[in-house]
Amino acid sequence: MKKTLVSSLFLSALVALCSGCSKKKSTEAAHDHEHEKAGHHVHVAPHGGTLVEVGEHQFNLEFILDASSGKLTAYLLDAHAENFVRLETQTLEIDVAAPGPARRLILNATANAATGETVGNTSQFEGKVDWLKGATSLTGTVARLDVRGTNFLQIPIVVPASKPTAK
Repeated sequence: MKKTLVSSLFLSALVALCSGCSKKKSTEAAHDHEHEKAGHHVHVAPHGGTLVEVGEHQFNLEFILDASSGKLTAYLLDAHAENFVRLETQTLEIDVAAPGPARRLILNATANAATGETVGNTSQFEGKVDWLKGATSLTGTVARLDVRGTNFLQIPIVVPASKPTAK
């Protein structure tokens, strides 16, 4: 009798524990599923820029347009815009449709001492041109982006100018 009672208690505890895990997983899955279905799946750009999805939720490019200096900065981030993704490439090419006439903007790989990134092993790219000074936005496409063996072509972008920060 004692052995049966202990076995029953153990079995009951095990079932309760497993059903709790199962409920948590199914609740989380339902939440994620409903969250995305409702179109509320949003990521926050770590530098306050504009995120552009690359692939089908594979990566993100964050763009920051500083119209006062004419500089465009791009960061390659993971799918949730939480971690930097470093590239070996030296440049990122943007085919700009606006402002002004169509032209190509080259963003160069940028070293960052704070993160240990170097040219040829970085997630950050920058380009500075006079014709971006005073621009309210930039529209164009990333010509080609090679990330971890996958090629992404003609990624459309629309980047508003960043708001000047108060000093």
